[in-house]
Amino acid sequence: MNAPAPSLDLAPALVVLPGPRGGVADATGGQAIRAPDARDLLQRGPVLVAHASMTARRLGLNAPPRMPGLFDALELYAFARPATFCAPSSVGLALALGQSEPKGAQAQAEALRAACTQLLNEIAATPQPSREEALALAETMMRAGWAWGPSVVAALRSAPVGNQFRTSGLDVWTRIAEWEDQAPPGEANSRPIAPEDAGKRLAELLQRSGLDETRPAQAEYAQEAAFAFAPRERDGEPRMMLAEAGTGVGKTLGYLAPASLWAEANGPSVWVSTYTRALQRQIERESHSIFPDPKVRAKKAVVRKGRENYLCLLNFQDMANTAQQGGADLIGMALTARWARATRDGDMTGGDFPAWLPTLFAVPAAGQASAANLVDRRGECVHTGCQHYRACFVEKAIRGSRKADLVIANHALVLTQAAFDGARAARGSKADGETTQLKRIVFDEGHHLFDAADAAFAAALSGQETAELRRWIRGPEGRGRRGRGLEARLMDMLGDRDDAREALVSAIQAASALPGEGWSGRIAPPNGEVNPIGPIEAFLVAVIEQLRARAAPSDVGMECAARPALDLVRATAREAAGALAKIEAPLLALARHLEDLLDEEASQIVTSDRGRIEGALRGLDRRCRMLLPAWRSMLRAIDEDAEDDPDFVDWFDATFLYGRVVDAACRRHWVDPTEPLTNAVIAPAHGVLVTSATLTDPTLDDPFALAEMRTGAARLPDRPKTLKLTSPFDYAANARAYVVTDIGRDDPRQVAAAMRELFLAAGGGGLGLFTAIRRLRAVHERIAAPLADKGLALYAQHVDPLEVGALVDIFRAEEDACLLGTDAVRDGVDVPGRSLRLLAFDRVPWPRPDILHKARRTRFGGKVYDDNVARARISQAFGRLIRRADDKGVFVMLDAAAPTRLFSGLPEGVRVDRLGLVEVIEAVTEFLGPAAAVEDPS
Repeated sequence: MNAPAPSLDLAPALVVLPGPRGGVADATGGQAIRAPDARDLLQRGPVLVAHASMTARRLGLNAPPRMPGLFDALELYAFARPATFCAPSSVGLALALGQSEPKGAQAQAEALRAACTQLLNEIAATPQPSREEALALAETMMRAGWAWGPSVVAALRSAPVGNQFRTSGLDVWTRIAEWEDQAPPGEANSRPIAPEDAGKRLAELLQRSGLDETRPAQAEYAQEAAFAFAPRERDGEPRMMLAEAGTGVGKTLGYLAPASLWAEANGPSVWVSTYTRALQRQIERESHSIFPDPKVRAKKAVVRKGRENYLCLLNFQDMANTAQQGGADLIGMALTARWARATRDGDMTGGDFPAWLPTLFAVPAAGQASAANLVDRRGECVHTGCQHYRACFVEKAIRGSRKADLVIANHALVLTQAAFDGARAARGSKADGETTQLKRIVFDEGHHLFDAADAAFAAALSGQETAELRRWIRGPEGRGRRGRGLEARLMDMLGDRDDAREALVSAIQAASALPGEGWSGRIAPPNGEVNPIGPIEAFLVAVIEQLRARAAPSDVGMECAARPALDLVRATAREAAGALAKIEAPLLALARHLEDLLDEEASQIVTSDRGRIEGALRGLDRRCRMLLPAWRSMLRAIDEDAEDDPDFVDWFDATFLYGRVVDAACRRHWVDPTEPLTNAVIAPAHGVLVTSATLTDPTLDDPFALAEMRTGAARLPDRPKTLKLTSPFDYAANARAYVVTDIGRDDPRQVAAAMRELFLAAGGGGLGLFTAIRRLRAVHERIAAPLADKGLALYAQHVDPLEVGALVDIFRAEEDACLLGTDAVRDGVDVPGRSLRLLAFDRVPWPRPDILHKARRTRFGGKVYDDNVARARISQAFGRLIRRADDKGVFVMLDAAAPTRLFSGLPEGVRVDRLGLVEVIEAVTEFLGPAAAVEDPS
């Protein structure tokens, strides 16, 4: 007999805004309580909250474990509405459930209770995907001590239940639809797209979106963009176009119009690549106007990311089994199982998985049901050898992208896969197959293409990377980590091939020279007594010695040039290179033996074994034909004290955590990464459109010259077609920009006071951007409580226990909230409306003058290059302010030394005034109107 469901009336709803007076308990009749009483209530229960860890932090407590009397409404939401969006706060819950935004703590507490009542009613009325499956999981969670268990089970049993599950319900891999393979689509045709047809398609898409009129600039964009979809005339010379379209032009539908026409006329696929996950989601939403039917859209518009983004069902199965034995978070796994049955595509990072779910309670990292534990980050996928291969989310996405009209990818996937395919082709191997040759590519957020190429074509020899290589070869060697070394994956298939078995054994033995368990504590122990094991750890110890001799520590680490190297570094580099060569040689031999095996025994190898071999060959190619040669080349240059190669920059760096070294690395980057970008991606394509709201630099004689250099267009025989369309917004009427002239940017108290008063003057809706995490934390510490006393919630990256996307979601949902962040926030914010009405920089976002930047500054124009980078960052940040025609926003720079020339990239009509802080505060109050009425938490 199940226990009766407890009444929610017995559980007060606790909402804690930042600051000393932020605790409110909504008991019967409503009752505000002091912080000490709120802490006591949270610790003893029963209590209802939205995000237990965030609530605890605001009360000065550590994140709590799950307890029978601690009801987190977000967990109830995750159970009732899996794979649907919700900002992780009481306001986010209210909005997700169709309620109006509750203002103030008391209203939020009341809304929290109403939300839970609504969710329990939904669970009772329409449980998905079936009452029986939901009940099986709910009962499993109740047995594990889930606070919501009795209430949810009672709700599910309030209606007749059919045949009961005979399992825990966690075995979702048995109920996920399998993919069906199809014949290859063949090569795409080359029929051109007429500009007028692109314009007609745009009008159709706008009409389906409920928009009656085509904006002239958007129509021009769509028609001009057809250029990139015309047939190319010569090999290696794509139809390349650079298009800047100011905010509000509507570039997404502008390029989707000719792209969708081209795909229909010529066959798959047009790849649309973005830099941020937020834009990937936005483009997928925009594709609704092209494919209104969800079933059609699922096939025609496929979102693609790297393997490390998708739920691995084999990892899930292993961890679910561990959870049932008490070794992992069973409740979190059950909620993830609910999500896995409802997800669109299995994307755990930026898709429909609630990234806030693993952060609600204190759960050991190794036992969390999180992306870190459940995606394939370990390079150990066995492909067709996996029992879940036919249901695999990654394989579904790969197959879907082969025949989709639109593939919505990201720069990282496109460029790293191109680098890998290029390396394989150079050695006579076939392409990996996870991306076909990309003939038509749209690079949205094109101003980030240079940085994405820099990351994709770089190499790093570090403790973490080399330890990961050891784990991939030898398998997990401690602490019960799941994994499969090469011996477990391949030995049984090598049969009596003695040469192949010998190569495998040799590689495994040689890999013992790589860093093993506990390597970080040996190369940089807190007591300073290093104890390296093996040549790689010895080299890293020597690198740290050189860093300490030549570099000044910063907040996050230290760096120095690799050459000239200390004698100790050169000697250990020579030994490390020799150790890597002893790993590389047998791995190459093993790869050749596996290729021979596939060829000679093609008629006898079963499908599952073929998949295991092909998966191993992919991993071998990445490591013995890309990674290890790059590492040995870096080490050889150090050993020989070679002159610097003008095309590359080599340096050492160390990573700090809590003030001590936790890793060291030798790094190599291209000075100009557009060289490999052009060779691997741009030149082989037939048509490339690079677009952004900030591509040009108005200070240059040719505004597109910098964009040509940073996108690889300058390396092509002919200049690209260019297009510049200005924003239709009235910036002169709707935007203001100020430089504050009378505060010291190096005084955290002055910066904090300025930001506090500006946020108050705007009535909230403020975004503070920082160029250093240390300064962000210092400002947060000083202004959170004063803002809370005025009813304004403050959230902060690197302070609150949430990832950036979740913080932005809360900021968007809560109209009067404020947010502090760094570059990741600047690039990923899309907050139309009043939720973002003031943006303040703590100082000019100059590029960090590290070794790599100095090399590029020398190559690309000295101080002018610095200006270009800073000007682009300011323009990109300003573009976050005005997202719709009726938006109003104020931009403030808290750096009196900011040069006027850096603001030349702001939209026409924006005047930058230099005023004292008091005058700016008065101007903000006057321009944005009276501060929004916010309930005083007292």
